[in-house]
Amino acid sequence: MIRSMTGYGRGEATLNGKEITVELKSVNHKYFEFSCRTSRGYAFLEEKLKSYVGSRVSRGKIDMYVSVISTGESEDSTVTVNHSLASGYLKALTEIADNYNVQNDITATTVARFPDVLTVHKAPENEEQVLEDVLSVAKEAVDKFIAMREVEGERLYADVMSRAKTILDIVSIIEERSPVIVEEYEKRLCARIEELVGNDTFDRQRVLTEVAIFADKVAVAEETVRLRSHFDQLESIMGATGAIGRKLDFLVQEMNREANTIGSKVQDATLAHQVVNIKSEIEKIREQIQNIE
Repeated sequence: MIRSMTGYGRGEATLNGKEITVELKSVNHKYFEFSCRTSRGYAFLEEKLKSYVGSRVSRGKIDMYVSVISTGESEDSTVTVNHSLASGYLKALTEIADNYNVQNDITATTVARFPDVLTVHKAPENEEQVLEDVLSVAKEAVDKFIAMREVEGERLYADVMSRAKTILDIVSIIEERSPVIVEEYEKRLCARIEELVGNDTFDRQRVLTEVAIFADKVAVAEETVRLRSHFDQLESIMGATGAIGRKLDFLVQEMNREANTIGSKVQDATLAHQVVNIKSEIEKIREQIQNIE
């Protein structure tokens, strides 16, 4: 199924005493580019997340945000007292009270509020457990992200194939009109010669030769056949799975080449206008496939 390169997904859960949120979004990019922001202390998750997302997404500039907040339910923390520092604060406060004859209202709470008297030591993270939990939430986010890409991909498919049909209809018009142009050229040539020299004095064989040269010059049958072949390939690629964006980029370049060649050959205002329409539709297809993974 076709996927767009733009998408958004979010997952969240509370696992093993941690509230985990994973969000990711993406925009168009020629290659796979991944950046990740995590809560402080969880940078060790970034490479694993990049590897996981890369295993499921081929192209696009992807930004991921991971929030890990402890709920305190499974915390195993200890608090230690810096006794030498507490003693120093206590001695200084007592000295102030004695020297300035003020009330000595020191309490344990007073001393504890001074910087670095109390230190909280958190239990070491179980990184393997955290990674497992974050990846489970990331899977939910990536699933939603890919689902959104696929919905957008369906719209891209419909638009591209509709434009392809329009182009093929125009190609049919060109193929029908091309022989008529040669006939009209022959009639104009004969009429002009008759006007100048009379009906019995010009060489009919020479006229036929000139008409043949003109027909060869304006013939676009080879180009229209190749153009139809390119659109057969387009339909086949659009129905394939996996990353197809780069293949489509190349194919559209080939379509443009054939359209330009047809445009350089046509000697008819009506067909020239139709070629402009073809090139316009191909450009719109090119713009759309820039969004395809």
